[in-house]
Amino acid sequence: MDEETKGRISKLLSHALRHVPDALAITLDGSGFADVDRVLAGLATKGFTLDADDLEEIVATSDKQRFALSPDGLRIRANQGHSVNVDLGLAALAPPPVLFHGTVDRFLDAIQSEGLTRRGRTHVHLSLDEDTARNVAGRRRGGIVILRVRADEMHATGYAFYRSANGVWLTDHVPPSFLDVT
Repeated sequence: MDEETKGRISKLLSHALRHVPDALAITLDGSGFADVDRVLAGLATKGFTLDADDLEEIVATSDKQRFALSPDGLRIRANQGHSVNVDLGLAALAPPPVLFHGTVDRFLDAIQSEGLTRRGRTHVHLSLDEDTARNVAGRRRGGIVILRVRADEMHATGYAFYRSANGVWLTDHVPPSFLDVT
C-alpha cells in the first residue's frame, strides 16, 4: 500500500474514531474502541479494501501514533483528540515543568483572554517540545505562535494532567495566567 493511500485511510480513521463513528458505520465503546472487523467493513464501503494486517501496519507506522489496537488485536481506538465522549482510562500524572502549544496568530487575542480551551474536544493538547508544537501549528493557516505552558505551576494549584499513549499531554483548560508567548 502506498503512502498516499495510508494517509487517506489514516485521516478517515481519525475522523471516525475521534469524531463521527457513523462515517464508517461503527460504534465506539465507553473506552473509545471499535471492533476491527467493523472498521474494515466500513473502510471497504469507502473504497479501501484491506485486512487486519494492513490495518495493523497503518497503526504501527503512523507518524503521530494516533491509534492503538487492543492487546488481542480485535479492537482499535484513537489515542486522543476525541470530540465524542469516551473515557480513555488515563491516570492523572505530574507533568513536566513546561509544556508547549502551537497555534496561529489569529487566535492569540482570544487565548490571552480565555486561555487554552477544549473547544469541541475532550482535552487541550500539549507538546513536550517547541518543535512538535510548531509542527502541529504548521498545519493551520496563519503565522505560527508557540505558547509556553507553566505546567508545574498549574499542577501545583490543582489542575490535572494526563499523558496519552502516544505521549501527547492533555488537560481540561489552561488559564491565561499560566501562558507565555515564546
